[in-house]
Amino acid sequence: MNKLVILIPTYNEATSIVELLDKLSKFRPTTATPFDVLVIDDNSPDGTAGKVDSLSLDWVEILNRPKKGGLGAAYRAGFAQVLSDESYTHIVTMDADGSHRVEDLPAMFSAIKAGKSITLGTRWIPGGSVVNWPKSRQLLSRAGTSYAKLALGIDLHDLTGGFRIYSAELLRSLRLSDMTATGYCFQIEMAMAADLAGAVAAEVPITFVERLNGVSKMSKAIVVEALLQTTRWALARSLRPNADKLHYVK
Repeated sequence: MNKLVILIPTYNEATSIVELLDKLSKFRPTTATPFDVLVIDDNSPDGTAGKVDSLSLDWVEILNRPKKGGLGAAYRAGFAQVLSDESYTHIVTMDADGSHRVEDLPAMFSAIKAGKSITLGTRWIPGGSVVNWPKSRQLLSRAGTSYAKLALGIDLHDLTGGFRIYSAELLRSLRLSDMTATGYCFQIEMAMAADLAGAVAAEVPITFVERLNGVSKMSKAIVVEALLQTTRWALARSLRPNADKLHYVK
């Protein structure tokens, strides 16, 4: 039987993380797929970690990091911790702000494939949707995925989305400590690494809901980083495809 752990990075998410854990608490008894949660907190000034601690949920653990280091660094730290536990077969990545719905987890759990696999919650396929996003933000997300898909030759429809399930077998086959992306281009880097490792991919339509509380972490710097880094990866894959694979796959 599969056993999952959900990784949730946080920075100043004291309100939204409590709401998310409440929804997961209600969902947990209804699913046949057991899961735990690891909250990865970057020393949030608003006391996010303390809020999680106060809930006293025995299936929730907190990884306290000394400072804000970016999405990619937080997830890599989380991967390192949970992969030391041989009981976990799959690792879920999920935002703390409510944009990734608990209601979409059953379909994602059902879509998990055996072996090296990546399951993506996808906004831009039939059945997928976004709520409360302006047209400009939708265009930016679609354009980002379209460019990465074309540049990297990866036939997936939501390369910038972060609602995913990785098999532990896949993550253990990757050189995670050699990855460098810090912002949202981390999602592109992980999709590229999974592709290079020969992972089987499944895409599940999800409804993405723009956050109602707190402040979005998206910025122009993050967009520029993703554009420049994706271009560098594309050049590396075209000029040195085998060397690029050796960089990511053990």
